[in-house]
Amino acid sequence: MLLDYIVNLSIYTLFVSIPLVIPSFINHDRVKKFQLWLGVYAGVFSIILVFLSFKQQGYSYDLRFAPIILVFAYLGPVAGLITGLLSLIARLYVSGNWDVVIIGWGIIMICFTAMNKYSKHLTPLKRIVHLFGAFTVIYVFMVYVYDIFRKSPYEHIQNLLFVMVGVIIGAVLIESYVKLHRLNGKLLQMNKKLEESESNYRLIAENTSDLIVVMDKGNSICYFSPSHKFVLGYEESVLKGIKLSTLIHPDDVSMFKDTLNGMFQNRHSQSIEFRFQHIKGHWVDLESRCMPVKDENQSIEHIVMISRDISERKKSEEILLQSEKLSIVGELAAGVAHEIRNPLTTIKGFVQISKEENNFDFHDLLLSELERIETITTELLSLGKPQAIQLNRMNLRDLIESTLELLTPQFKMNDIQFTLSVEESPIFITCEKNQLKQVFLNILKNAIEAMNQGGEIHINLRRDSDGSCIISFKDQGRGIPQELLPRLGEPFYTLKEKGTGLGLMICHKIIKQHDGNIVYQSKVNEGTLVEITLPLAC
Repeated sequence: MLLDYIVNLSIYTLFVSIPLVIPSFINHDRVKKFQLWLGVYAGVFSIILVFLSFKQQGYSYDLRFAPIILVFAYLGPVAGLITGLLSLIARLYVSGNWDVVIIGWGIIMICFTAMNKYSKHLTPLKRIVHLFGAFTVIYVFMVYVYDIFRKSPYEHIQNLLFVMVGVIIGAVLIESYVKLHRLNGKLLQMNKKLEESESNYRLIAENTSDLIVVMDKGNSICYFSPSHKFVLGYEESVLKGIKLSTLIHPDDVSMFKDTLNGMFQNRHSQSIEFRFQHIKGHWVDLESRCMPVKDENQSIEHIVMISRDISERKKSEEILLQSEKLSIVGELAAGVAHEIRNPLTTIKGFVQISKEENNFDFHDLLLSELERIETITTELLSLGKPQAIQLNRMNLRDLIESTLELLTPQFKMNDIQFTLSVEESPIFITCEKNQLKQVFLNILKNAIEAMNQGGEIHINLRRDSDGSCIISFKDQGRGIPQELLPRLGEPFYTLKEKGTGLGLMICHKIIKQHDGNIVYQSKVNEGTLVEITLPLAC
């Protein structure tokens, strides 16, 4: 009997597994009325189970109700009735007692159909429990009403357990398949999204003009976008495995490495500008945004650099810078001409006296006046003439004093006084003197224009505690409304009627190139305070 149980359950398991495996090879969604065909399959399956039934002590054991319960729970009443009808035909064919079999079958079908209608909100597993419970009650009812082996309850319990084991095995197989199917569906969906995402990223990376580079901790290139071929001329075989620092301008290598090493410590993205060598040998200005990529341990594993060629922008900025220089020189020309006229008048007068009296005791005075003229013209020419950028170590006080000397005529013409407060010890910075002088001239010129009735400008130079110095300019002009301060330095934004809005923008650019920053404080009718912070020279 145990062998018969094992054979029946094995064949039953095989027939339950077949429809679960077939959808892996075919797209069952395209098969019309697939659920009804599954009902027919389960009916044929139940017929085979009826023919595989075995008898013990005159009682017949089979598993035909196990697939019926499963079909009602998973496929609904229509497929369940098809399965039940085919199993009934097989049962009537192999044995007698038709009236009892038909009545019992009818009660079970009616009960299962009604239960399915009112249990749609339940999960299939809960429906199986309810259906098997109803089957057990109906089975016991039929045994007692029709006196079917009432004196042998053990055989009935054994038959119910036999059906219950079949239902459990079938439910486990189906639920396992359903969960695997759902998991597979999610994996397919995720894989599809991943492929779409990868395709989009590849489309962006292969068609963007930006240069995308992925570097490891040793600054070796792990990935670079195809745009390197169009922008810099390098093939994949040339760049693969090379250290990026070998292609960077020697003057920028130290700064580049310090920035990357700093990212491994502070783990924050940073922007950087450097010069990269084109395959033809010339240098290309790049602006890069470096972003760290963390691994599972939150340590920096790679750095992604997105770079853009800013060579044309740099040229435009240089043109703007020079244009603003010439604008400042033009505005200073009147004051400088007035300043030059005074020593020329002195020289002319003493030359005339010397001519009349043949007395040449005024040579020292004449030479000093001529030197003053030469100094003023030299300053004016050096400011206006385009020059190569050269960073030199300079005393900031000397730079400010030379700027103030150039503006002295403007101060006199506008009835403006200035006070310079500087620490006794010299303050050295590394800078391009003409660029910083342009910044100071622009700020002081704005202060002069803001003081129509004259006044005083306070200039203060001091060290800060964090290895930097602060240059402040405080005027007594008409001031700037608080809501307009954040916009100062924007291109073409100006508070003047005839201004271009480029002066402060260029000042911001120059200070940024010197690794400094510039801030403003102002109150209407009280004046404006401009503070520039620059790093001290090493």
